[in-house]
Amino acid sequence: MKDYQGKTAVITGAGSGFGLEVARLAAARGMNLVLCDVQQDALDQAAAEFAAHPVLARRVDVAKADQMEALATAVQERFGAPNFVFNNAGVGSGGLIWENALSDWEWVLGVNLMGVVHGVRLFTPMMLAAAAKDPAWQGHIVNTASMAGMLNPPNMGVYNVSKHAVVSLSETLYQDLALVTDQVRASVLCPYFVPTGITQSHRNRPGELGADKPTRSQLISQAMTDKAVSAGKLTAADVARMVFEAMDEERFYIFSHPQALKAVQTRLEDVMQLRNPTDPFQDKPEIGARLRESLRG
Repeated sequence: MKDYQGKTAVITGAGSGFGLEVARLAAARGMNLVLCDVQQDALDQAAAEFAAHPVLARRVDVAKADQMEALATAVQERFGAPNFVFNNAGVGSGGLIWENALSDWEWVLGVNLMGVVHGVRLFTPMMLAAAAKDPAWQGHIVNTASMAGMLNPPNMGVYNVSKHAVVSLSETLYQDLALVTDQVRASVLCPYFVPTGITQSHRNRPGELGADKPTRSQLISQAMTDKAVSAGKLTAADVARMVFEAMDEERFYIFSHPQALKAVQTRLEDVMQLRNPTDPFQDKPEIGARLRESLRG
């Protein structure tokens, strides 16, 4: 998809990070904007920034099926079928996998996985219907996963599980769409450490899924993630440009840090050679040593 003028973009997590930067590029390309976020003040600020453009702004918890269904209805009534759906809203959580409470699983999987599920199940039929009516109509769905969806870094299992599921969902979506149409495409975004605010996503955690007092491993995970993300050299704006480049080129995989694919290759070789998982810290053993010492101490 290369023609964006007058088309419609639905963006979840639009109040900050990748969502906000993608919205800026979509606006610059003349698109109608559907902005969704669970944080009202961030959503209001984003909507005000794009006041000169056709905008529909909705406070939506993407984990809630009824809220996403109401969003889809509102989009259809205001703009018709969207041409670009960016299922982007996400939250982060870490710690040793057996130490995560049920509420951790419900929160992270609810947003990171079910938010994408709802976006796909609601907007894909609308897009296919529009394509069936107009042979020139084009659409694209981009789901935000993570390099954690291609790897399994330790001490962040709940997040890994959610993002692996998004990669699987997206790959299947790509194949399923190819069976029925050439007019609607799909991509998966797998960013590495990019400053977006996701490390502070607990600010929007629902009260009914409140967290227990963090364990030692969860505090260690938070500190390590904060450090890695804050040191990231790529910006959310850089990644947003990659999203549009991928749509222009009809490219499925979007990697912010292609150098990280070396670790993906190692993981796949582990599988193919039936060998035990490779130490993720083999190239930086001092980091692994400090983590083991912290957890065992």
